[in-house]
Amino acid sequence: MLSAEPAGVGLPELERVPGTVAFSVPGWGECRADEVLPLASVGKLLLLATVARGFADGELDPEEALVLRDHDYCAGSGLLLKLSARRWTLDDLARLTAAVSDNTATNALLRRVGLDRVAENTARLGLEHTRILDRIREPRLPEHPPTFAVGTARELAALAGTAARDPLMLEWMASCVDRSMVPAAIPHDPEDSAVRELPVAGLCATDKIWVANKTGTDVGVRGDVGVVRGVRQVCYAVLTRCEPGREFEMVLAMRAIGARVAELAGQEYAGQ
Repeated sequence: MLSAEPAGVGLPELERVPGTVAFSVPGWGECRADEVLPLASVGKLLLLATVARGFADGELDPEEALVLRDHDYCAGSGLLLKLSARRWTLDDLARLTAAVSDNTATNALLRRVGLDRVAENTARLGLEHTRILDRIREPRLPEHPPTFAVGTARELAALAGTAARDPLMLEWMASCVDRSMVPAAIPHDPEDSAVRELPVAGLCATDKIWVANKTGTDVGVRGDVGVVRGVRQVCYAVLTRCEPGREFEMVLAMRAIGARVAELAGQEYAGQ
């Protein structure tokens, strides 16, 4: 059960969820927005933000080739574990991390960039409680940090706002193939990875909203952070935690929030 009714938000779908739903949608509402929760692959946004900054300031070369090492390979989400090529550019690895949440690509980028640089950039962005703790591990053993990354909905919504000002981050996020959570209730073209300016134009009549997002999936964890553009821009972060086996019920609650995000993105600002 939710511990508090989010201010100004009536969502009956959240009244009996079998776990924790924390969300922040600036300009609309929030609930448990400062609660620190496991992020699963949503935490990869912190790595992507660090790589994007490295590309922008010249500290990293997008065309630099990185050869995958045996300890980079990791089960779970992604494609590289099943592909034969072992040599990829940093840009390739970032795109694989964003599009298919590739765990092997994530580990290779983390090895190249370093957790310290990610932590420094995360602090520079003003995030205090949101951080990557470790590389991706399958399985994660007792001697390892308890999870890959942790964070809060409020800080991740702010990170989405930062990403919205970075065309490369937006392009990467727009390539995300997982639209099963918040965007599932948003009418959009899931294959449209071209960065759309406000107000969105050129989409078909039923898909006049554009989505860029990053999801996270683990046992008992579902998370989704994104930027939505229609008549106006809406940034969101939704994090959930529940007992194993109840994840889809949490996803349904996330979709209820997505429906409100879609409404908000389709509304003109007051006074316009």
